[in-house]
Order: sequence, then C-alpha cells, then structure tokens
Amino acid sequence: MRTPIEHWDLVVVGAGPAGASTALGALAEEPGLRVLLLDRSDFPRDKSCGDGIAPHVLDALAEVGAADVVDDWAPLRQLSLSHGDVVVSGPMRREVHVVPRTVFDARLVERAVAAGAVLRRHRVSSLSAGPSAPVVSGVLAASVVVGADGAHSLVRTALLGKRRDPRAIAIRGYAPTTPELRGRQVIRYGERRQPSYAWAFDRGDGLANVGYGELLPGERDGTPAPSRRLLLDQLEQLIPGAARGGSDWRGHHLPLSSWRWAQPDGAVLLAGDAAGLVNPMTGEGIYYAVATGLAAGRTAARCVVSGRSSEAGAEHRRAVRRLLGQHLRHTWVASRLAQSPRIVDAGIRAADRDRHVFDTLVEIGLGDGRIDARLAGGLLGALTRPHRPSALTPRNPRWLT
Repeated sequence: MRTPIEHWDLVVVGAGPAGASTALGALAEEPGLRVLLLDRSDFPRDKSCGDGIAPHVLDALAEVGAADVVDDWAPLRQLSLSHGDVVVSGPMRREVHVVPRTVFDARLVERAVAAGAVLRRHRVSSLSAGPSAPVVSGVLAASVVVGADGAHSLVRTALLGKRRDPRAIAIRGYAPTTPELRGRQVIRYGERRQPSYAWAFDRGDGLANVGYGELLPGERDGTPAPSRRLLLDQLEQLIPGAARGGSDWRGHHLPLSSWRWAQPDGAVLLAGDAAGLVNPMTGEGIYYAVATGLAAGRTAARCVVSGRSSEAGAEHRRAVRRLLGQHLRHTWVASRLAQSPRIVDAGIRAADRDRHVFDTLVEIGLGDGRIDARLAGGLLGALTRPHRPSALTPRNPRWLT
C-alpha cells in the first residue's frame, strides 16, 4: 500500500537559524501559509559554532518580531585582534552577543512555531525537483521547498551535485572564562593555512566559547586534514590556558562563500550554509543564515500565493544578490588578501591607527561590510610603514588615546 503524499505550501528542510528564519519570513509575509519545518533532531540541540550573534542578525530578526531571542544574555563590546606581536584591542561600534546554539536555535524554532509553522522531526532521504511540485522523502509535496539543511546539505547536492567549494575545519568547546578574557572577544591569527585563528568569546555566564579553525587543503593538494589534536594544540599555542577545563568539544566543516553564489531557477531555494554562504574570512554564518532565510521565506510566500512557484528560484537569486552580492565579492577578495601574513599584520596595524578601518573590518567579518578607499589606503600605508614590535597585551588603539 502506497503512503499518501502530504501537500504543503512550503516545506523547509532544516530548522536551524536559516530554516527557522525561512518559516518566520514566510509567515510574516502570508500568515495563513501552510509551512512544514523539518529537522532530523529534537530541540534544543547543540551545534558546533563560535556562537557570536552580530547586531546585523538582530536587525534582521526585528523585522519579524524575534530580536528578543538574546535579551537575557550579556552583550559584549570589546574586541582584540592579533597576529604574533601585532595587536589592536578596542570597543566595537555595536555590541554583539555570544549565545549557545542550544539556546539560540531553540528560541528561533519556538518563534517559528508560535507564528504558525508545523515542526516535525524527520530525516530527509530524497528530493525530487522535477517539472511538477518538488517532493521531499517521496511523501511530502510542496509548492516551494527551501533547503536550509547545513554544510552537508542533501537539498543542495540534489540541485547542484557535489561541488568543490573551499572549506575550513574548526573545533569548538566551552571553558571557564579566565580573568584575561572576561567581557571580551579575542581572535588570534596563527601561522598555518589562512584563514587560521583561535578564538575565545566570553558568554557572560562564567563560560567562554573557545576554538580554533583553519582553511582545509584542496582535494588535489595531497595534504591530510588537520587532526583534532593539532587543532587543540593550535588553540593552546595561540591563547594559552583558554581551553583549560573545557568540555563539549565539537568539530565541524564550513563551506566558505566564493566569488559567485549559485541558486538555480525553479521551486527549490537554498539558504544559509546549505547555500554555501559562510564568510570566507571569518567563518561567520549566522547573519547570512538569518538574512537569506528571511529572504527565502518572503519570496516563497509571494510566489505560492500568486501561483508563481516556478519563478521562486530566480526571484530568490535576485533578492540575495541585492542583499549580499557586493559584500560577498568583497569578502572573497579580503579572504584572498588575508592569506598573506603581511596583509593580516597590515590590517591590524591600520585598525590600530584608524577607528574607521577597525569598524570596517568588523563589518566585513560579521555583517555586510565592504572594502572602501579608506580601508585600502590604511592597508597600503601599513604595508609601507615600518613596524615596531610591542608586547602582546591588550591596550587601547591609537584612536582611543
């Protein structure tokens, strides 16, 4: 006996930030839409991540009434960037939050369900995206399907095949916050394949999110991927003592954004990590996930209601390019430049001299920033100006003194 096929207006594969935001965007656009939100896990569930929630994330969530998901977590303003003996440490223009994904993701899912989405635990096994309505796992038909199923997306593979996008690998744990790290976000660049850096982000509750990540060698490189031991050794070398007493260690791969972003025509859309949208300079992906999820949801809702489901892919592609196209090109250029240790040092020194450069680097790394003439000029000046080594200790940048 054949299993009957269920019919939905929108099926969202993956209920992380991209998927929950897709549901929120769709239901804000059309409150009566029939939205099914699928995930293979129950919530709350852990996810390997730096846990940084940039202000841009909350700006986007405010549009759908969900910016309060971080309200009871302490904000941070202090950021320290360093490479060897080159360091800048100062306040960011806007505060950030560090919220465990067990909390952040579960709260977004709760908001989506409260808005009218149906949450179901389900491991997706297939996607049929032919000329008729797409079908998920052979039993769930939808006018539009959104793939928000992460770095190893089944939906993306079904649409585009296996791709050889650049990837990074990282490990994350939680450790007691040391006095030196309290109230701060610390990023220290290493000497291995760039981007490679260790981080320690104070959560504000006595624990810090600590970790290390680096660019993976290409498939044709022949170099083995770094081991867990190597990743932890690099973390200890770059931020000594930050991982002491750490637990909940998790490793993960990150598909990094490239110059171009692929979204095929048709009724299947991609959002967040599933779309390959991860900042290639920093590995940040939550803003991209939320922003492209909301965009996918709104596009899906409009196309379903107007009977234009087959046009959803093209419309979503245009929307994301308007939102992030120029920024993605600039982050790709920045990530290529950052493969040179001299340019990493120059960027940090330029940020030490000029508040605008400091703020612009933060925007490129966390939000939707772009390389402008002042940043380019600061880099050029720092490259040609002799460097005087200093002790690697937190200090105010020159624009604060």
